[in-house]
Amino acid sequence: MDKKRHFAIFTTASLPWLTGTAVNPLFRAAYLSKDGERDVTLAIPWLSLKDQDLVYPKSITFTKPKEQEEYIRQWLEERIRFRSSFSIRFYPGKFAKDKGSILAVGDISDIIPDEEADIAVLEEPEHLTWFHHGKRWKTKFRLVVGIIHTNYLEYVKREKNGRMQAYLLKYINGWVVGIYCHKVIRLSAATQDYTGSIICNVHGVNPKFLEIGKKKMEQQQKGEQAFTKGAYYIGKMVWSKGYKELLKLLRDHQNELSGLEVDLFGSGDDSDEVQQAAENLKLTVRVHPGRDHADPLFHDYKLFLNPSTTDVVCTTTAEALAMGKIVVCANHPSNDFFKKFPNCRTYDDSDGFVKATLAALTEEPAQLTEAQRHELSWEVATERFLNAAELDKPSVRNLPKSPSNSFMSTSLDLQQRADDASAYIHHVASGFEISRRIFGAIPGSLQPDEQLREELGLAAPATSQSPRK
Repeated sequence: MDKKRHFAIFTTASLPWLTGTAVNPLFRAAYLSKDGERDVTLAIPWLSLKDQDLVYPKSITFTKPKEQEEYIRQWLEERIRFRSSFSIRFYPGKFAKDKGSILAVGDISDIIPDEEADIAVLEEPEHLTWFHHGKRWKTKFRLVVGIIHTNYLEYVKREKNGRMQAYLLKYINGWVVGIYCHKVIRLSAATQDYTGSIICNVHGVNPKFLEIGKKKMEQQQKGEQAFTKGAYYIGKMVWSKGYKELLKLLRDHQNELSGLEVDLFGSGDDSDEVQQAAENLKLTVRVHPGRDHADPLFHDYKLFLNPSTTDVVCTTTAEALAMGKIVVCANHPSNDFFKKFPNCRTYDDSDGFVKATLAALTEEPAQLTEAQRHELSWEVATERFLNAAELDKPSVRNLPKSPSNSFMSTSLDLQQRADDASAYIHHVASGFEISRRIFGAIPGSLQPDEQLREELGLAAPATSQSPRK
């Protein structure tokens, strides 16, 4: 029998931070390992206590990686009906306050032994490689698949001098992703385009939401009133996550939407401003702290309003559809996957938003067919991933690793030589504190500090900081 393939899934966040790059790679690891045909490792960032306090909600912190792993596995086991068999490894990370993101520290590819290095899945490859200094991913692994989660350009455009920053970031992203990935999967056309990339939504829905939707459908089939509440929105409470657009729509159409009540759920840096803006409306708009979308509090809402255009494929939209709700969202590439579902209503302008919202309030959600429910599942999402990455083809199994005794390849192929040279330039530039700081790296992130090394049981770094060969 052929030897099992080993998948190493690297991602940029971890529970208890309930963000997409913490949740979706976790489910991907569970479902890739479900049938026992693959060995799977999930690589996630470990933060020291001071950073945990900044990132994790409700004062949830961990003193040891093992404690966090137990938390993650318990959370997962409460949501899936099988026992997961993948392993979890932690890499050193630090939280960048200015970016609101966790960034890797040191060469995180080292946490996978060379003998296990087969297929790497980089969830947010640009994020993971902006400041990468170490062995080239294409040298370490036979196949590197990047999954583009985030529309970074859209976020950057909203900042001061945003268009110039977005212009520069576009080329940096294209550069590092091209250097380090063999294949690139974009979750939707809302992301930056990459040479040779494929668009495919390889995410599924937490099975808990499908169970909620099934119960609601049973209520409908019995003639019971399954949805007794009106409209709501849930998301991280920062203006860029759709709150600005939603509150503007409500403010501009208060007369047409008279009588509409909306509940907003979220926590974030802009919570106070969102609260103030909601209080200034004539409409009843209530602002609540963030909660788990699977909480029974949300089960009876009928209408999910999501005008956000910064998401790539919005997880909460998929969850709302899985629960049997009507979703009103913008006619935007990030929502293309959802348009096939009868309860998804898109709009092109503010008048369309009003019409779609008023119509949804008077209608009962359509009952999803078994095929539609299946399309939202992680089982099918895993199939889409394997197909999009062409991992079912024998040619992938036989891919050789690039020579690892030197950073530069001896390939005669001109394109390969150009790629190798480009990778070497990035390797050198990322090896100096000054150049790293210029491009936005966290100070002192070239190697893990003493505290991170102690917490993760890592050896002290070599004294030389010159670019490795």
